[in-house]
Amino acid sequence: MANPRTVARVSARIKQRVAHCLQFELNDPRAGVVTITDVRLSVDMRNATVLWTLPEEKDQTKTLHMLEGATGFVRKQLGRVLETRTIPDLRWEYDDSIQRAADMERLIEKAVARDEEIRGEPDLEEELEG
Repeated sequence: MANPRTVARVSARIKQRVAHCLQFELNDPRAGVVTITDVRLSVDMRNATVLWTLPEEKDQTKTLHMLEGATGFVRKQLGRVLETRTIPDLRWEYDDSIQRAADMERLIEKAVARDEEIRGEPDLEEELEG
């Protein structure tokens, strides 16, 4: 079991290196739009889940297929920069937290608008008197 600081440091390094590989070293045009949002590294540092997202509603299936195909290349590039005994196995997972946050924001705005509709618009005279 590794020190939590070490796990965090290696996780950050993996995130940085994977993003660099996808942006500059991979010769697949589909890789240019992928954003790496987080890397979750297991405590034993043998498995890493790479969370990724797309800037717009693009075809997630094709992008996931491309990422899975590039796993060997990315692991090889990680091996060059990581100072660990083993290179973690990579698992790719779509990060929908941005979409969920946008949905939550929309629901909050809808609830606030509904509350204002129920209460009615306050009169300026009432606010000045109170």
